[in-house]
Amino acid sequence: METMGTLRRTDYAGTLRESDIGKTITVAGWVARQRDLGSLIFVDLRDRTGILQLAFDQNTPKDIFDKAFALRSEHVIIASGTLRRRSSVNPELPTGSIELEVTTLKVLATSETPPFEIIDGVNAREDLRLKYRYLDLRRPQMQNAVLMRHEIVRQTRNFFYDHGFIEIETPILIKSTPEGARDYLVPSRVHPGSFYALPQSPQLYKQLSMLAGFDRYIQIARCFRDEDLRADRQPEFTQIDLEMSFVDQEDVMGLVQQYLADLFHKVLGVEISLPLPRLTYAEAMRQYGSDKPDTRFAMELCDLTQLAKNCGFKVFESANVYGINAKGLASAFSRKEIDKLTEFVRENGLGGLAFTRWTADSESSSYEKFLTEEAKAAFRSALGAETGDLLLIGAHANLEKVQSAMGNLRLLVAKQAGLIDKTKFNLLWVTDFPLFEYDEEENRYVAKHHPFTHPADEDIQYLETDPGRVRAKAYDIILNGTEIGGGSIRINSPELQRRMFAALGFSPEEAQAQFGFLTDAFKFGAPPHGGLAFGLDRLVMLMAGKDSIRDVIAFPKVATAAELMTECPSPVNPKQLAELSISIVKEEKDSAND
Repeated sequence: METMGTLRRTDYAGTLRESDIGKTITVAGWVARQRDLGSLIFVDLRDRTGILQLAFDQNTPKDIFDKAFALRSEHVIIASGTLRRRSSVNPELPTGSIELEVTTLKVLATSETPPFEIIDGVNAREDLRLKYRYLDLRRPQMQNAVLMRHEIVRQTRNFFYDHGFIEIETPILIKSTPEGARDYLVPSRVHPGSFYALPQSPQLYKQLSMLAGFDRYIQIARCFRDEDLRADRQPEFTQIDLEMSFVDQEDVMGLVQQYLADLFHKVLGVEISLPLPRLTYAEAMRQYGSDKPDTRFAMELCDLTQLAKNCGFKVFESANVYGINAKGLASAFSRKEIDKLTEFVRENGLGGLAFTRWTADSESSSYEKFLTEEAKAAFRSALGAETGDLLLIGAHANLEKVQSAMGNLRLLVAKQAGLIDKTKFNLLWVTDFPLFEYDEEENRYVAKHHPFTHPADEDIQYLETDPGRVRAKAYDIILNGTEIGGGSIRINSPELQRRMFAALGFSPEEAQAQFGFLTDAFKFGAPPHGGLAFGLDRLVMLMAGKDSIRDVIAFPKVATAAELMTECPSPVNPKQLAELSISIVKEEKDSAND
């Protein structure tokens, strides 16, 4: 191995162009590929900006040529020489018309054969790539995703700084609160038996920052949630977190959509038309069966409940009935494939799926024979049915269950039929969410967003008498069927906050013990305030066109919340546990299974 000596990089490989021909430069990076043609050797040098071809020929000093001959993939090198025009142009590379005629070459580090090839589209299992994540991150696709994430964060800070926001760092070690997902707990050595929690969100601290008079807050905040295992969730994630004082819902939404238009323009060169479309929660569920609707394709849900009242089909007459018209897809779905769709809606809570398949040659239906002629014509008319269409209908006594199931079916049919235009970026707002949702396991109402969300003014009267009727001053921002951010106007009255806690089942003593510092703070002049938090990982994933957030996080964890590279979580030294006054209780095996 050699040292760099006085040799220092002057340029990044991927930034050089024909206008640089004739310059003496020095580049450094990894060997992506070496091609030995006998009297001619070509080496592709890769750094985070791209690839530059290094050339070694009859004019190259013998000791340098011999070094080039010995180079292997992923060796680390630094090379200097004169930039010249390539004799054979590679139009697929930005640097494909130039190469470096090398006069000095040093090998700074050698590499063993990597466990997989460092190229885009590599055929390697994800678990292997995650075990050697530092190698996976050398691939251009992965580097581009991380660099886009950096650019999104940079443009985000610039936008909010330019609009008067102050970046405030909130604590990572905080008080545990019972609402929401499970906390990650951190034991205190100096307070034996007591614990900090890692923040699920900076929510309370950013509200207290408003009470402190900072007016406009922004933070790129690390957050932690000990959630049940899910395929594309991370136990730690990043939020673009913001809060504003002396605002209402329109102020927050207006500024946020300006930010998104600015971000898409500067990062992707995509123009976003403002103002963004809006749907209320009720409208989104009725039209799309989802509070995060994908509007890149049509196929909206159709409410057939009233038409079904006296239709002749008992299953429909006493239920909420919703249908979709898969326009022109009658021939695209065989009876066997419709059976699979039926199984899908059963998995989503419905008893079955009714269908009419209307091709140019024939008609078949699982339910129309039970309908009166008037009802049959009314159903077809409401669904806009024509020859070539596939009509799919679901029913359930629970309104949201049938809406949600048919909304999921809508997405499945669109994916299978290739109806989704993946070049589109469809943004919209969903507003007027329910303030509460009923948790059947806990047999009580819980906050749909969080317990600090302000109720709609006209619905405050129903907090105690009809909580399910109360709407929230809450708003979510949706991109291509994924919620990328959500926010609300916050409660700033201690009395209203106490009523909210009571509606959630907290006794006054419990509310004071958990949140007394917040309600006490409200006594000293709390301005009206509200904000929003974006999920940075999701936002980057969608803007980068990736299928998983793991592809836009440098060092992600897998579905088991483990990191394969460092093999964490892992046991710790017993001495460390003793210092924390913690002992590990091993589960006893069932003797019957020993």
